[in-house]
Amino acid sequence: MASFSSRLTISLVLFLLVLGCANAQLSTNFYYTSCPKLLSTVRSTMQSAISKETRMGASLLRLFFHDCFVNGCDGSILLDDTSSFTGEKNANPNRNSARGYEVIDSIKSAVEKVCPGVVSCADILAIAARDSVGILGGPTWDVKLGRRDARTASQSAANNAIPPPSSNLNQLISKFSAVGLSTKDMVALSGGHTIGQSRCTNFRARIYNESNIDTSFARTRQSSCPRTSGSGDNNLAPLDLQTPTTFDNYYFKNLVQKKGLLHSDQQLFNGGSTDSIVRGYSTNPSSFSSDFVTAMIKMGDISPLTGSKGEIRKNCRRIN
Repeated sequence: MASFSSRLTISLVLFLLVLGCANAQLSTNFYYTSCPKLLSTVRSTMQSAISKETRMGASLLRLFFHDCFVNGCDGSILLDDTSSFTGEKNANPNRNSARGYEVIDSIKSAVEKVCPGVVSCADILAIAARDSVGILGGPTWDVKLGRRDARTASQSAANNAIPPPSSNLNQLISKFSAVGLSTKDMVALSGGHTIGQSRCTNFRARIYNESNIDTSFARTRQSSCPRTSGSGDNNLAPLDLQTPTTFDNYYFKNLVQKKGLLHSDQQLFNGGSTDSIVRGYSTNPSSFSSDFVTAMIKMGDISPLTGSKGEIRKNCRRIN
């Protein structure tokens, strides 16, 4: 009887352990023993990538955002299309736009050398986004880790979940709310547009057709973005006119001056419910930094795969 009882106890303990793994939570020290060199390895590769091309920091921050908004932060955006698999890279918000995949490949390769088969691509992307912000002068934070990689992707979900640059304020609030992010989170995360560039095709309608825009700013942007669709579509302009390669609060100062590049940017300061948040961030950079960090951590918590769900990809571009 005692032996049956002890077997029952062991079975129960094992069941609880399995259950615990299946419902595992993200934690900042997830790889503390299994991959102690992880953070320094990612950081050095990111430093190198950004020193070669400053814009890469913004590209990787955006890649993380586009990953998390589509079925959670699961590395699904990194999967290539194949003859039998349609990924998210060619969804409307990502096609000819999302970039930095090769940098994630380089980081993964470097991480595999120090701890093979341990760290997910989803976590690498989360750390790379954090490092991008810090390297370009913004705040830093402890990234929660322990995500696993998706075995699936959804082009249709990417088309529907990621807010386009033509969005109005209600649409922005709604898209962020759908993934558990508040209006304040949305405004703070939009401040990521303090770095990076956008293509003419995304802001042409704003600089030629809209009235809530500074006229000299519109003229400046028109000089490299012709009115005719199909002409100069891929010409780039900085999202932040003042300090395009520094992570700061100038994005919000620009909005107050009606110098938002995208329609969706200026919607945040256009007589609506978010004007007061924008005005606050424009005069208080530490308030913006603090709220941005809070929102990034919250975004990183969207529907992660943990425990035994998903997998740890060997190559971020394809499932094992």
